[in-house]
Amino acid sequence: MGNPSTKEIILTVTPEIGASQSLIEEELKKRGFLEEYKYYRIIRRSIDARRAPVRVNLSILLSKTGDFITEPNERAYKPLEDGARNVVIVGAGPAGLFAGLKAIELGLKPIIVERGKDVDSRKLDIAAISREGKINGESNYCFGEGGAGTYSDGKLYTRSKKRGDIREVLEILHQFGAGEDILIEAHPHIGSDKLPKIIKNIRNKIIECRGEVRFETKMTGLLLDEEGKRAEGIELASGEKIYGPVFLATGHSARDTVRMLHSKGVGIEAKGLAIGVRLEHPQELIDRIQYHSPKGRGQYLPAAEYSFVDQSEGRGVYSFCMCPGGVIVPAVSSEGQIVVNGMSASARSGRWANSGYVVELHPGDIKGFEEEGPLEMMVLQEALEKKFHEEGDGSLNAPAQRIDDFINHRISKDLPSTSYAPGIHSSDFDSLFPKEISNRLREGLQKIGKRSRGFTGHEGIMLGLESRTSSPVRIPRDKEKRRHIEIEDFYPVGEGAGYAGGIVSSALDGMNSMEAYYKQLSNG
Repeated sequence: MGNPSTKEIILTVTPEIGASQSLIEEELKKRGFLEEYKYYRIIRRSIDARRAPVRVNLSILLSKTGDFITEPNERAYKPLEDGARNVVIVGAGPAGLFAGLKAIELGLKPIIVERGKDVDSRKLDIAAISREGKINGESNYCFGEGGAGTYSDGKLYTRSKKRGDIREVLEILHQFGAGEDILIEAHPHIGSDKLPKIIKNIRNKIIECRGEVRFETKMTGLLLDEEGKRAEGIELASGEKIYGPVFLATGHSARDTVRMLHSKGVGIEAKGLAIGVRLEHPQELIDRIQYHSPKGRGQYLPAAEYSFVDQSEGRGVYSFCMCPGGVIVPAVSSEGQIVVNGMSASARSGRWANSGYVVELHPGDIKGFEEEGPLEMMVLQEALEKKFHEEGDGSLNAPAQRIDDFINHRISKDLPSTSYAPGIHSSDFDSLFPKEISNRLREGLQKIGKRSRGFTGHEGIMLGLESRTSSPVRIPRDKEKRRHIEIEDFYPVGEGAGYAGGIVSSALDGMNSMEAYYKQLSNG
């Protein structure tokens, strides 16, 4: 066989060594790896914090010749030819934008319509929510360029590896401005401070290639043929009609769109949902717990993350969208709601750590909503968001309870400071949640407390309501063709259609659906 020109190794080092390129090279020399192999490249970095002392695992590709790939693949997006076939994409979140990029690769002209504003204008509307309690129903944390993930932690990992080539999404994001570390880190993220620029770069490339991106342009109708079996385009709030196959990528909160489709007889289904609270702790406490050290993370480790998954009464109870060094934000999309979510900047340097902590719910789990049919889980979601709002003073001030008080059925006499700008007030979550949620949250937290000492102590609080974890409906589609099971040229894609959860999986779903359409087009 002979000696291979490349070799992959795992190098386990201290956090101090793992944080320094020169120290990593020194370690490789010390262990003799650079005697036969003169070149190296780090291809994966992960932190092993399962026990003390914490270690950093590095996957390293060694090479004798140095001719291994040193740069990520870049896609060539060329201007479309005159007369390119239109494809209509509703929504400029990751599913819609990545579908648009794929369309250009395939020689199709994407016309992307987005009900919200461009990412810069959207930022001003988001600031007004926390500062003034002013809510723009079309431009907020849920609606606008980039979708719900733009002002979040910008996580770029997904549990599902069956959706497609995750590396492709990461390389595209890198091509449009994300740091190369997202190609190496086991848990890559971009951060709410850097993601908007990347989103703008993608939009500008689509326009540069003669595609269209139209903001503050709301779809109000789906145009069907006389038999209702083929989508011919969409109708806008202005009355304008845009013709072409329709890719619906509206995100998890477009309830008006769901109701419009339901009223037109388009088949949709109720889908399982997770609902709960957002937990918040001092980040230094989480560092001490996760890194098994009274000194916390020290100089060389990042703000610690956590992930908890348990079962209670046959349903999952788990942490969701953990934001180290982040803040809790009011993720409402209209008046009369209390909805919270998490967000963090790329440095993750804030005082607090927060995470969703939610209970898995199936249709039928909470009685009283079955008569809503396919809208059952969406109406449940709406009812709880309204209840949490009505419990307060009519503002975005959120119900809160110390974790140990909740576990012990006590009302919190006082509350600690919080990152949630609109403020919090003491509440009883047992009175706000159905018992199917509160009892399972309590059992799950008790299990965490036994494993992670201090996590369920007096410093941690819970805020509600965390309800926008995913879409409450699924729009059924053919597994291979990826179009609606009853309507041709209608492609439900991304998180809002019930087929993704997060930036990466949504982007993959958008690209895969556009490719499926092109394949059918090519086959006649």
